[in-house]
Amino acid sequence: MAPMMHIMVVDDEEAICVALSAWLTKEGYNVETAASGPAALARMEEKHNDLYLVDFKMPGMDGLQLLAEIKMRQPDATVIMITAHGSIQSAVEAMKRGAVDYLCKPFDPEELSLLMERVAAAKTLQRTATDADGQWGAAQQPAWGGIVGQSEALRIVLDEIEEVAPTTAPVLITGETGTGKDLLALAIHMRSEQAGGPFMAINCGAQSETLLESELFGHERGAFTGAVKARRGRLEMANGGTLFLDEIGEISPKMQITLLRVLEEKKFCRLGGNQPVDTHFRLVSATHRDLRQLLREGQFREDFFYRINVLTIHIPPLRERLEDVPVLADFFLHRYAAETGKPVEGLTPRAVEILMNYNWPGNVRELRNVIERVVVIARGRMIGAEELAFLQPHADTCGPEPTTLREVERHHLLNALENSDWNITRAAKLLDIDRVTLSRKMKRLNLKRP
Repeated sequence: MAPMMHIMVVDDEEAICVALSAWLTKEGYNVETAASGPAALARMEEKHNDLYLVDFKMPGMDGLQLLAEIKMRQPDATVIMITAHGSIQSAVEAMKRGAVDYLCKPFDPEELSLLMERVAAAKTLQRTATDADGQWGAAQQPAWGGIVGQSEALRIVLDEIEEVAPTTAPVLITGETGTGKDLLALAIHMRSEQAGGPFMAINCGAQSETLLESELFGHERGAFTGAVKARRGRLEMANGGTLFLDEIGEISPKMQITLLRVLEEKKFCRLGGNQPVDTHFRLVSATHRDLRQLLREGQFREDFFYRINVLTIHIPPLRERLEDVPVLADFFLHRYAAETGKPVEGLTPRAVEILMNYNWPGNVRELRNVIERVVVIARGRMIGAEELAFLQPHADTCGPEPTTLREVERHHLLNALENSDWNITRAAKLLDIDRVTLSRKMKRLNLKRP
């Protein structure tokens, strides 16, 4: 469970403070309010907040002045501007100075909810990066966006990140499912010139083409049934920052053409609109699929492939960097022990041996899930072979090992489906993907229930 996000609402209108505080508290956030900039600064001396919702127009110290103070005193805090529709241009100016987004009055509950979810997700990634500092300290290496390990293969990846991050060229990250491609994308963003801007991520394989188009481009009011209010998309919100398109190999040729035009022209129109919107962002993409094979099969456009593949970083599967397994296991163990309150201190030598002998078809994601499971069921202070007994049948697999990426993926999905008795919902949760994505993969890999 992610730590609770602490939010401060700063607005001279009491009704706004009361309404936002009540709504956000109901959603599970820890909220406090301040009626002015100086009042907010006074409370900052006593408490650090993850997020500040700041009204643009306030008497005395306005939103821009408070934004500058927050960035100076709490650089890692996120700031979102509150503004009226007539002051959107001012909010855009605030984003150039460090605010990650803006919220228009009157508030749209759906937009506010999605915005909070995105901020919370970004904070979770930042916490992961911070939590990893101690692990890298042991290996005398810096933390890189939460990427933990000590293998030579991983060090090469980190060197590549350091080389490509300062540029503005598009980056394609390749690697199997569960290797941590999203953390690599965040590490690139945090070390780029766009680090002060937003990091907008979207999984292209987790939704239908229609929903993906709306998520990316946004829409105008009345663009389609249910569009009762205009809404910005990720392309617009990523302006001045980084846009991360995960599982880009899943998008259709039609969407590839549309995105190629945006990348070339740096502008687009919302769905149902004809007013061009300028956007400038660093593109980072990721895929577990072989895009060159898709090119040969005619499922991926050559011009789009070369546009997103200016720079490439490949992260090896966990079975090719087993030196990272003990470090990762220890990192996850202490994290989940702290979250659950269990007095677990470490792994026995036999437990480490079992982890090292396992093939890890699900990579780091599977290792994380395994450690979370054993921490929950642990009865003592050390995790031993007994808690990891469920891994042993898979450690010595029968028959030849899968070699191609397609075979590895099919093998991993089959294991998850069998372990969940072919219950799609449980298997999707085990794989940390949604039902739609799992169903699509099953169809592509011809996986059917016996």
